Amino acid sequence: MAHLRAAGVSLIVELPNHGTPAVAYWGKDVGELSPSALYALCQARLAPFEKDPLDSSVRPSLINLASDGWMGRPGLVGHRPDGSGWAPRLRIRSVELTSDTGIKADTVEPKPETQDSPISVISGGPAQIICHLDDEETQLAVDLTLELLPQGLARFRASCTNIDPARHYTLEELSITLPLPLEADEILDFSGRWGNERYPQRSQVKLGCHLREGRHGRAGFDSPMMMFCGSRGFSFERGQVWGLHVAHSGNHRSWIERLPSGVQVIGGGELLLPGEMVLAPHEAYDSPWIYAQTADGLDNAARAIHRWERTLTSHPGIDRPVSLNVWEAVYFNHDLDVLKRLANRASKIGIERFILDDGWFRGRRDERSSLGDWEVDPDIWPDGLHPLVNYVRDRGMQFGLWIEPEMVSTDSELARNHPEWILRARSDSLPIEQRYQQVLNLTLPEVWEYVRSRMDALITEYQIEYLKWDHNRDLVDAGNGSAGRAAVHEQTLACYRLMDRLRADHPGLEIESCSSGGGRVDLEMVQHAQRFWLSDCIDPLERQHIQRWSSQLLAPELMGTHIASEHSHTTGRVSDLSFRAATALWGHLGFELDLLSVSDEDLESLADWVAFYRDNRGFLLAGDVVRRDVADGSLWLNGVVSPGRDRALFALTSMFRSPMSPRGMISLPGLEPGRSYKVETLLIGGGPNGLFLPPWAEGIVMDGAALDIGVHTPKLMPEQSLVISVQEVSR
Repeated sequence: MAHLRAAGVSLIVELPNHGTPAVAYWGKDVGELSPSALYALCQARLAPFEKDPLDSSVRPSLINLASDGWMGRPGLVGHRPDGSGWAPRLRIRSVELTSDTGIKADTVEPKPETQDSPISVISGGPAQIICHLDDEETQLAVDLTLELLPQGLARFRASCTNIDPARHYTLEELSITLPLPLEADEILDFSGRWGNERYPQRSQVKLGCHLREGRHGRAGFDSPMMMFCGSRGFSFERGQVWGLHVAHSGNHRSWIERLPSGVQVIGGGELLLPGEMVLAPHEAYDSPWIYAQTADGLDNAARAIHRWERTLTSHPGIDRPVSLNVWEAVYFNHDLDVLKRLANRASKIGIERFILDDGWFRGRRDERSSLGDWEVDPDIWPDGLHPLVNYVRDRGMQFGLWIEPEMVSTDSELARNHPEWILRARSDSLPIEQRYQQVLNLTLPEVWEYVRSRMDALITEYQIEYLKWDHNRDLVDAGNGSAGRAAVHEQTLACYRLMDRLRADHPGLEIESCSSGGGRVDLEMVQHAQRFWLSDCIDPLERQHIQRWSSQLLAPELMGTHIASEHSHTTGRVSDLSFRAATALWGHLGFELDLLSVSDEDLESLADWVAFYRDNRGFLLAGDVVRRDVADGSLWLNGVVSPGRDRALFALTSMFRSPMSPRGMISLPGLEPGRSYKVETLLIGGGPNGLFLPPWAEGIVMDGAALDIGVHTPKLMPEQSLVISVQEVSR
């Protein structure tokens, strides 16, 4: 047995001789238990039976097998060409343990009727355990890795090797499963569509399987993201929750299953297409990491992920430059004089990064052609991009460029010269077209090298600091050329390798993951990209919920949050500047509007917002996220609290009109009792329209305990947001 502890979480795992690993407990830290207490805990979870074990519930393991009597969704599915090998029986052969913290090892003498030899017990802090399992009959070997990270996150992955020296093995699924207590009876997961990503939905756990599958060849707008389960009514601030996330940017599945035997599990893994994973002798398949977490409230769950993300070598830091993307200013109409004027206005208000979007490469006049022909168009740019790049840099800004390297237009020189480079399942026809484009087969070495070399040439020539990496279609009939075999898995890994190679060759390069907006957001892409475009919809009202729920998985500094045009190009809604800017403040701030159409008065207000962001981004992008629903839900509170609890910034947003006005008290959570704080409103850029403030708004000193009770809400019109500052003062 192993008992790992970190950040208030305990993970207790049974590692039986000649059995399969199973999680005995996963939840709040139970403290340091003696070996005998650990043994008793595991014994206490055994169900009664009358005649034989199958008369009762069979305990779930990390990889559930039908051969162990498991009647729910299996964790390992596959077969040999003759149909054999479909009922593997894996058993542990050896175990490895690695840890940077002290690990205690001991033994416990069990009752003779339950065990005839001493049981080894290990306990300690964060650690990684690798279990080596195999089945001599089916000639399969599985290495199962489980790890408890210092932030309290647990993660699991498995590798399956075909050890048969002569026969192939078709692997259909390799998934991980964890137990859930029955009191976790409500599910929270997410769905959505283009322009309305990360839409939350709750449902009751019932007997049977709640299964979510993503078959887009990318995470997809309807990805469940992190699937949570907890006691009914759990919220941002309270209620124990258990969550699971499949960290994979291709096809995936996750589920919660409750069996009539009283067993409940949560599981997930990659969704392999038919025949996609045929293992030759001695060939292996590595599953994606499956991340699991348990926490008291959704805010604590989000903070654990953010703290882990900030330890990654790929993390961009918190000194995030304010960006301008020119798409909604010029679309495909590239004109050097217009772009220079945009650069002038951008530098005037403090913008630090200038991004040229789609339309710069050969023949690209609209979305119908030229993807894959990655050369600067000489008709539009006779001197290349140098005149614009130099102009931008002379004004103290970085230069970024939009690309979509995994795609190809059927109307392009590349597609005409190399039709065999397109992913397809049939030799006689192409997949259904989407956005007038197809997908390049990056699993072919020559295709991968072509794309790498073209991107490398552009980055090198123009010393590009930032790539907006788009991915504007699903992978449909994504077969590997003439063989036609499904290739989504290999295509996804090839994308990771391409990103990593470009960043290795160009230190400091930043990549934004954009996939028709937020179609490729997951915890594996976090390790290859440094920024995520959350949605092509920048309407601030829509962005309120998109950003609120994206922060469940992404730290604020990873989220691209832009100030949009007054008239939304995706919804038609008109929003004033204060609401647009206050919404965009809570992430990596940028602009997606035509600065040339902005009045001088509004430009001054925008400069105020940029100055505030630049002065405070070290705090805004490093604190603990706080989210609350206020009053009747018509008011939302979001903000950040410093790790030292000496400062907080909140935004109070009126989402819709309420039958009440004003709307009672609002708690300002996260500060410490016994410490004094000054609370005041910040009217950045002039503040929201139609605002009536209560007396405290000009500044009041309160104890942290009193702040939890709260202050009175202002009168705030719909679709307006008010920034509230909390700062510790001397006693």
